Amino acid sequence: MKLHEHGQQDLNTITAYGDDYVAVNATRHEGPLLIMPEGLLEPWPVDSPGSLTREQMDALIAHGPEIVLLGTGARQHFPHPRVTAPLTDAGIGHEVMTTASACRTYNILMSEGRRVLAALLPANA
Repeated sequence: MKLHEHGQQDLNTITAYGDDYVAVNATRHEGPLLIMPEGLLEPWPVDSPGSLTREQMDALIAHGPEIVLLGTGARQHFPHPRVTAPLTDAGIGHEVMTTASACRTYNILMSEGRRVLAALLPANA
């Protein structure tokens, strides 16, 4: 799905997504991805929603987000509360949703100036 661009050229904006990719500022990225409005745009070493660990949540916290969106593929897969406990303990809001929903929500939050971090698995994960 192609998304409409907002006028914020200097920020990482999700411009499209599909089963095996997310496009950021019109550049296609395949595989799991971490993205924040400013700076962070890198592969995320996660194989599937079931392989998420507390250590991976600790790594997300190190980026200083105020909210984390976990895009778990084509279906919503809630990690065990033990996995997301580091986010809760750090006072960081987090939501689990499909990757498509996470892409759309990320764009809304980043356009509001929020320090949102999207941790996205491909829809075909």
